[in-house]
Amino acid sequence: MVTGGNSGIGLALAVGLARAGADVAVWARNPERSRTAVQELKSHGVEALAVACDVGDEQSVLDATAQTVQALGKIDILFANAGIADAKDYLDTSLQEWHHVLRTNVDGTFLTTREVGRHMVDRGQGGSIVVVSSTVARYGAATQAAYAASKSACGSLGRTIAVEFARHQIRCNVLVPGWVSTPMNDHLRANDKFFDVTVRRTPVRRWADASEFYDVAAFLADPTLTFHTGNEVVVDGGYTIF
Repeated sequence: MVTGGNSGIGLALAVGLARAGADVAVWARNPERSRTAVQELKSHGVEALAVACDVGDEQSVLDATAQTVQALGKIDILFANAGIADAKDYLDTSLQEWHHVLRTNVDGTFLTTREVGRHMVDRGQGGSIVVVSSTVARYGAATQAAYAASKSACGSLGRTIAVEFARHQIRCNVLVPGWVSTPMNDHLRANDKFFDVTVRRTPVRRWADASEFYDVAAFLADPTLTFHTGNEVVVDGGYTIF
């Protein structure tokens, strides 16, 4: 299952899983996008399911977990990807605006990994959990205080899950994307100055296409890689080392 899996990186992760032969549940709030995503996923010859879920709401996550298990039989792969970002100057950010971002990005990651983790532990057959963070968690970004803080928290949650769930043969790794062309970033890419600066700051001199995460998803979900856990997988064109 992939939270926020009907668009952008989330959809690319879902497609990557489907291409590798996995049945996929997409958890998201936009029903039209989810229907389109499910059609694309089914074109790869797998079962696909759209589940309406607000990941920041505990009961919604409980219901979505039960619906997914009932429909597909089990959950043995989770990509906790759902996230939002609101651009706001730090000094003008209200507590309500701060909580709005953290509710989805941090509470949502906690609730989904906890509930799916419970399911995986009860099944006793291991699993793979991937928490999606961001290079912004390392470097910060103007007007993105809540987003940067939330993605740092996601990385810490992922590492904690890796340590605590290891005895259950459940792996957890953190995916750290760099600049990717997605609907969430369209407004940034449209800013010629910003786009030029980020491209020059990236050694491969471009942004990623979301499709470049297909094989990354399959790798992170691969059930044979039982010793790969607690790792940050950075896919950023060299941005963080330049």
